[in-house]
Amino acid sequence: MRLLKKGSLLVSLTALLVFSGCGTSGQPAANQGAQPGGKQEPAKQEAPKQDANIPSGKLTFYTSQPEDDVTKLVAAFNKKYPDVKVESFRSGTEEVTAKLQAENQAGKVQADVLLLADAVTFEGLKKQNLLASYKSPELAKVPKDLVDPDGAYSGTKVMATVLAVNTQKVKTPPTSWKALAAAESKDAGIMPSPLYSGAAAYNVGVFSRTDGFGWDFFKSLKANNVSVVKGNGAVLNAVASGEKSYGMVVDYLVAREKAKGSPVELVYPSEGVPVITEPIGILKNAANEKAAQAFVDFVLSEDGQKLASSIGYTPIREGVEAPKGLKSINQFKVISSEISKLTEAREADKKQFTSVFGQ
Repeated sequence: MRLLKKGSLLVSLTALLVFSGCGTSGQPAANQGAQPGGKQEPAKQEAPKQDANIPSGKLTFYTSQPEDDVTKLVAAFNKKYPDVKVESFRSGTEEVTAKLQAENQAGKVQADVLLLADAVTFEGLKKQNLLASYKSPELAKVPKDLVDPDGAYSGTKVMATVLAVNTQKVKTPPTSWKALAAAESKDAGIMPSPLYSGAAAYNVGVFSRTDGFGWDFFKSLKANNVSVVKGNGAVLNAVASGEKSYGMVVDYLVAREKAKGSPVELVYPSEGVPVITEPIGILKNAANEKAAQAFVDFVLSEDGQKLASSIGYTPIREGVEAPKGLKSINQFKVISSEISKLTEAREADKKQFTSVFGQ
């Protein structure tokens, strides 16, 4: 009988010890997991890991695009990649290039991505070994002849230089570039300077090497007192305001101003028009290569090209329509010259232009 009682006592003590380690309703006892002083220790949570494939960080973007267009492009890119902080610098193509050259001589180019007016500018940078090779998967929808075969750059738009006329001053739109040199348009024409505008520098290279134009064409413009101003925007403003009747200017600016109700019209002259493609490229040793590649992909993607069209540019991507008021590249005659020759002669062309116009 004593043995039985002793066994029962052991069972009772064991049960008491078990249950004393538990609280009511299955909750931990008050001292379980507690810190000194009775404070509860918070559960440790691991910070969410960022996907290594999603770009982030700072991206430095140099461009000659108008400020409003840069703002729209960056905003659209950031909707897709909100963790990338884009810092942009914009000016005329020649000034942006000069900034790059100064940085390169100082030992460190600051830009990650470059978007400027023309392929000649990029060819020059490529020869200096300043551009990285990147062949975006989006290039499958871009015409091959508008893409560098080594992947150093790709066109992003189709921008033709056309004649702009003020419809209040010019009742019969001209059909030829000769209108700028005609007696009735003396003092009434205006054009951008190749010392500032990459498009203008390209135009000088092409016109001076095209039959029927040459340097005599520019001499005739000088003789007719055609004004030379800093960039395409200033040309368009002068024509839209009626200060000038005729202007040599990129087509999208004219179409955009006409849509606002300004008395301007654009003409694709019968002899043909020079076309630039506003290429994009990644700088060699870019600080944020992943974000730079994502930026290039976005600009060339269907969404990026639809954005370009909505802003007023003729897209370069197949299957995306040109905006109202502009023609696609297969709807007008293009005049051009060999890119390598234009690249080699650019500085000489600018000096010759300065000699003719006395700038």
